[in-house]
Amino acid sequence: MVFLKLIWESLIFALQALKSNLTRTILSLLGVTVGIFAIIAVFTLVDSLEKNIKSSFSFLGSNVVTVNRFQFVGGPDYPWWKYFRRPYNTFDEYTFLRAKLRSAEAVTFSASANTTVQSGSNSYQGTNLSGVTFTYKDVYDIPLDAGRFFTELEINSSRNVAIIGTKIASTLFSNRNPIGSEIKIKGGKFVVIGVFEEEGEGLFEIASKDEAVMIPYGSFTKLYYVGKNGIEPSIALKGRDDDVGLVALENELIGLLRAKRGLKPTQEDNFSLNKSEFIMNTIGSIFDVISAAGWVIGGFSILVGGFGIANIMFVSVKERTGIIGIQKSLGAKNYFILAQFLFEAVFLSLIGGITGILLVFAITFIPVGSLELVLSFKNIVLGLGISSVIGIVSGIVPATLAARLDPVEAIRAT
Repeated sequence: MVFLKLIWESLIFALQALKSNLTRTILSLLGVTVGIFAIIAVFTLVDSLEKNIKSSFSFLGSNVVTVNRFQFVGGPDYPWWKYFRRPYNTFDEYTFLRAKLRSAEAVTFSASANTTVQSGSNSYQGTNLSGVTFTYKDVYDIPLDAGRFFTELEINSSRNVAIIGTKIASTLFSNRNPIGSEIKIKGGKFVVIGVFEEEGEGLFEIASKDEAVMIPYGSFTKLYYVGKNGIEPSIALKGRDDDVGLVALENELIGLLRAKRGLKPTQEDNFSLNKSEFIMNTIGSIFDVISAAGWVIGGFSILVGGFGIANIMFVSVKERTGIIGIQKSLGAKNYFILAQFLFEAVFLSLIGGITGILLVFAITFIPVGSLELVLSFKNIVLGLGISSVIGIVSGIVPATLAARLDPVEAIRAT
């Protein structure tokens, strides 16, 4: 009961401080508002960008290792000329790994190319055409909005069947069901058996399933030459959940692939193992730097705001010296006076912080292309937490001075 009374009185005094000199208080709280706005705005932008970029790379899958000639992530000394001379993956290596690997849940083989898809007088350019094996669905998630995935018989017999994206379906078959309809790819006729679930636009339009067509790998090789001097295929492997960091899978994969390619112990690997975590970690480190910059920018504003709140509290202690003396003469303890002024400082700081958060919330309604800005609950709590800490730090000295006032001297000062 005493605690609630203390909070109520502190709130009343804080509001009185606001009313007594509104201009001074607003200018003092402006620093906290700008600081919280800067920090939370940067964090909101970083979180939204990171989420959008990572979703753009969701096609890489989780717990997935791919075998390629080139390394996904490289520094300034990236030896591309060395990677360029490496051999292409082969279908024979895929079947070998699928038979021998024990640390992988599934292994798949695929190749892709850009092409144009037609149906009657309609066409769709810039289509990402992929040729896949039956195990592709075991390595990557293939959500379908309609239809089905390939059967093993369709894959093994290289049937001319296809799964298409929603954009392609709406363009080629605007008012009719695409399932069972025919499309043409490089003159070849394919029957549509499925439509991918809509992904929507991301910050990067990389390998979007909305503009993709998937066909059996054997059918793909009838249209394109795969291998050296042709399209580069990829081997992908799904790791087990209990294989932390996919260490066991990588070690076994390196040993088997080196043996298959006949590499001597003294020779270095002529292939690269890429994981989606490489890209995600690189993206995360970049945004860590941006977040640090947000702390620095907002920190200076908050520092100014903290001094402003401290100034308000010193003035408040001076104006209420007589009241403090009366309270102490009536038996108020030092901690009561201390807490009263601390609560007041926190309330004032929270007003500035809440204003900053509301400004951030307002900018999330501003359209920024395909980027969706979202003010997360985590950032709201962070903003309120920073505001509370600033209030405590700014108010501790004035509150301590108020708590230590001698009641007699305080009453005389009136």
